Amino acid sequence: MRYLFFTNTPAHVHLYKHAVRSLRADGHEVRILARDYTCTTDLLEWYDLPYEVYGYCGTSKQSLLSRLPAHYVRAIRQARRFDPDLIFGMGGYAAHTGAMIRTPTVLLIDSEPASFDHAISTPFARAILTPNTFQKDLGENHYVFSGLKECAYLHPEIYDPNPSIRDRLGVASDEPYVILRLNAFGSQHDVGKDGITHEQCHQLIERLSDDATILVSDEGKNVDLEDLPARSFDLHPALIHDALAEATLLIADTQTMVTEAALLGTPAIRSNSFVGDSDMGNFVELENQGLIHNVARFAEIVDISTTLLRDEGVGEEWTRRRNDFLSDKANLTELLVDVATARGRVDDLDAVRQFGRGTPPESKPPVGVGSD
Repeated sequence: MRYLFFTNTPAHVHLYKHAVRSLRADGHEVRILARDYTCTTDLLEWYDLPYEVYGYCGTSKQSLLSRLPAHYVRAIRQARRFDPDLIFGMGGYAAHTGAMIRTPTVLLIDSEPASFDHAISTPFARAILTPNTFQKDLGENHYVFSGLKECAYLHPEIYDPNPSIRDRLGVASDEPYVILRLNAFGSQHDVGKDGITHEQCHQLIERLSDDATILVSDEGKNVDLEDLPARSFDLHPALIHDALAEATLLIADTQTMVTEAALLGTPAIRSNSFVGDSDMGNFVELENQGLIHNVARFAEIVDISTTLLRDEGVGEEWTRRRNDFLSDKANLTELLVDVATARGRVDDLDAVRQFGRGTPPESKPPVGVGSD
């Protein structure tokens, strides 16, 4: 069979990379259509995956919106030339391309607030897959799996830690370090949202540098670190998960890396304007299990960070919580391969159930910070 995958962001590359390799190893023809956005193509090159670029996008919202028509034209043209049997993606590009070339599409969605994208994409999907923490009904073709989309590459059956990462980072074996991750807020679902400001970033670095080395990963490359006690994360972006696995703490105003930290057993603080009463189900669940902190006020970031950095038992406790959380979660790569070979008809797959039907897995009791 012939499979087409859309990777519009770096996170999409990680989501699909193992499934692409597995399908190719089984003799299938696979192609990736990539948007050249931040380090997306760098990752595709690093993993030696077969791809074509359908368009470029900067980190500003205007950059995305002004290029949408040309993106669609090229994506549809390239997809028609490849002539796939099934398309995988996370939103409008994949769904509309599938509709235009009359090819079934499977969407994998994990962000409830992206209502506009859901409205324009889900009617065209043969199947819509979401984590079982997803709280929004996306229609009769909506199916859920136990886990999170990051289980496709950070599930214990998939991910192997890199023992050389501290040497690559230039930090000692016992040296605590914090990764400060700043989002560019340039995606469609980020419209109207914001996170940690430049001034707050500077304050965090100044306050925390006495307790740990600070590494800054700035997607928009807007923060000036000159004269600050911090340095940029300057390794290849493919190594970020290895760095995250060894980190003492992640502080971020982005979404994906917070979930990744949780699945690696690294304490994480998430602060952006998504946090609140209508927050996404996966972040609510991860906080209930004591793996992350969702923080609305900047002052709380400093207080929680200091507490975590000075608690010598945090590393062992978070590893235990992570292992407990992942004990019943699906290996999403295996599921994606099964969905592919079933041509997107997922009714008979044991690893999924239709949204709203059957009994969802019982949620584990909330875990308090510093508790068992």
